[in-house]
Amino acid sequence: MIGGGIGAFIGDAHRRASRICNDYELVGGVFDIDYEKSKEFAVNQGIDLKRVYKSVDALIKAELALPAGERMEAVAIVTPNALHYPFAKKLLSNGFHLICEKPMTLTVKEALDLEKLVAKNKLTFALTHTYTGYPMVRQMRDLIAKGVLGTIQRIDAQYYQGWINAIIYGTGSRITGVWRLDPKHAGVSSCMGDIGVHAFNLIEYTTGLEVKEVLADLNNVKDGVKLDLDGTVLIRFNKKLKGVIRASQVCAGLENDIIIAVYGSKGSLRWHQEEPNFLYLYSDSEPTKVYKPAHGYNEKAAEEGHTMPAGHPEGIYEALANIYKGAAKSIRKEKFKPGEFPTVHDGVRGMKFIHAAVNSNAKGNVWTKL
Repeated sequence: MIGGGIGAFIGDAHRRASRICNDYELVGGVFDIDYEKSKEFAVNQGIDLKRVYKSVDALIKAELALPAGERMEAVAIVTPNALHYPFAKKLLSNGFHLICEKPMTLTVKEALDLEKLVAKNKLTFALTHTYTGYPMVRQMRDLIAKGVLGTIQRIDAQYYQGWINAIIYGTGSRITGVWRLDPKHAGVSSCMGDIGVHAFNLIEYTTGLEVKEVLADLNNVKDGVKLDLDGTVLIRFNKKLKGVIRASQVCAGLENDIIIAVYGSKGSLRWHQEEPNFLYLYSDSEPTKVYKPAHGYNEKAAEEGHTMPAGHPEGIYEALANIYKGAAKSIRKEKFKPGEFPTVHDGVRGMKFIHAAVNSNAKGNVWTKL
């Protein structure tokens, strides 16, 4: 693991997920920019200090010196955004499989570069768009593919949070001290780059369709904030199919309010992340149906995605574990189906969305192609 040391929420989530799916053992890494803190973390985790490295370069050199059967097979990158690309490029170039946090890179060019590297070296690259790992999101994907909704006529997704309010209405030093609000570390966008891209990914994942154009209206909310904290993005798939992505980090009191809804000529499907065990199918002619995990009526992907019997709620760790499970199958050259984990291609699509949204807003809210 690169990053994810003491106090890191995302690093902890990745470690829990890898343990839940029972396919991985954390054997080493570079857990902090401070080598002493990295070693302290390793001691707490029971990791051999011989495999705690000062840098990614040192990790690569030392691990490649080991026999193939003993070296790290895969590396999880859970650093701030700006470090994803340089570390991923070095690791891929040296033959390591990757599980990487999103957004994959800072630019579209960097994303395309990684896509070429993955193909050239025939490696597994899993991008942790975690919400695709929920069983009912996978059920939604398969029901849409079966044509349950008929002709898709509208697609909406939202991702609302409120955590940044406490930061931007604090002191100026708090604003400048948060890496997600610093373009040097976060990239061209805060809101769309951090959470809007999840909504975008859920749309393309569940429908199998690709967004062609976007028209974005982004808002920095407060003077002194360099990146967007709120925004609405109209999306267009073709002449007749359109939709909207709404994302915000300043919705006071909201926590992780994700909703994906797909509306068709025969019915509509709606899923809410804070109630992840329920997928609703609406119809003009029949009563509303509610799908839940761990039932035989679900599609195969959904049924393979739960770890507990019916009635035992599962959440974000189990969803991330499903992505780790899919990546493990790929690394082992086992058979797996599209959709078991987001790939480097999803990373490219995400970067195209983020930059198209930012460019659309900068040019005066105009339609912009991905």
